[in-house]
Amino acid sequence: MHPEQTLPRGFRLTSVACGIKKSGRHDCVLIISDPPAVAAGVYTKNLVFAAPVELDRARTPGSDFVALVINSGNANACTGARGLADATRMAELAAATVGARGDQALVMSTGIIGEFLPLEKIAAGISACAAQLGNTPADLLLAAQGMMTTDSVPKIVSRQVPIGGQRVTFCGLAKGAAMIAPNMGTMLAAIMTDAALEPSAAQQALHSAVEVTFNCISVDGHMSTNDTVLLLANGASGVSVGPAELGEFQAALTSVLEELARMIPADGEGTTHVLAITARGCRDLASARQIAKCVADSPLVKCAMHGADPNWGRIVSAAGYAGVAFDPAKVDLRLNGFLLYQRGVPQSFDAEAVSRSIRDHKDVEIVLTFGEGTAEITYWTADLTAEYVRLNADYHT
Repeated sequence: MHPEQTLPRGFRLTSVACGIKKSGRHDCVLIISDPPAVAAGVYTKNLVFAAPVELDRARTPGSDFVALVINSGNANACTGARGLADATRMAELAAATVGARGDQALVMSTGIIGEFLPLEKIAAGISACAAQLGNTPADLLLAAQGMMTTDSVPKIVSRQVPIGGQRVTFCGLAKGAAMIAPNMGTMLAAIMTDAALEPSAAQQALHSAVEVTFNCISVDGHMSTNDTVLLLANGASGVSVGPAELGEFQAALTSVLEELARMIPADGEGTTHVLAITARGCRDLASARQIAKCVADSPLVKCAMHGADPNWGRIVSAAGYAGVAFDPAKVDLRLNGFLLYQRGVPQSFDAEAVSRSIRDHKDVEIVLTFGEGTAEITYWTADLTAEYVRLNADYHT
């Protein structure tokens, strides 16, 4: 946590331990916005989605939101009508701390699937949070810690940018380390800004930013029930984002989301390497995305990178079964800058030097170049380790 991390104007937040987690770690987060904020949301595409996703999806995009409440340790997923009632009650309790209506609050949950929320504990947690809300870097860190489940580090990005010649602050919190796959994974993100914009513009900006950030990360290819990214824009800076400023706002928002998104595979359970997989020279963006995702989700590629094995055949063959038509005779592959494969032909390379470049660095760059067009995209993923298997074989306990 860096002392320069700044909360946008008008926001207060904190977290407490309310007893959901057996570990006793913080598990209840409250974020308050004064003035009320416009909210936009992007959610999991899993047909099995959690109650908080159902509630937030019905309310966003919209305006006049004053609170966001988050619990960790329990996903409130696969809990039927009672789950939705519990999520609704969480929103009511959060909004009531500032004398607002229940429909002026949003909810996020993360943790174990298929267990009912301990509402009495959560109610006590919300009340305790309301009594200690603040806007300092320490309060920001508490909120980020309260979102964590298997994360090893809190994930915070704060940035001040000029928009329309005036200063606007963005601050994002995220959690996620496994069950990560578009669209999206077991990840939550709350992005706060003190800019003002209309709900429809906020929704479009968030959707566009998520498509090239959170929807370009994968740890294990398992799409979750709870993934949610919320944007809260309260206008406390006095800066209004209209058509003329939208490009600047979009660029700033995308930059914040990309930094947060890259933190997730970097913190993947058992991760020793973060793989940046770029597919370029593709016919269109959808083709590039499909190829990069296929390589990112390959267990064999992930295992090879964990073992510092420059096994280029696994990478090229993963691209070949992605379901995208291309000419294999026009494909190049570079790994950490080393040319391994060019125009469909293996190249001579120093295998030990390439292996050392993987082994000695956490970040690994894989670039596949095709001769089909100009579209390109980058995906970020983690290697596959024995520690990942151990953690996920024993998660419920």
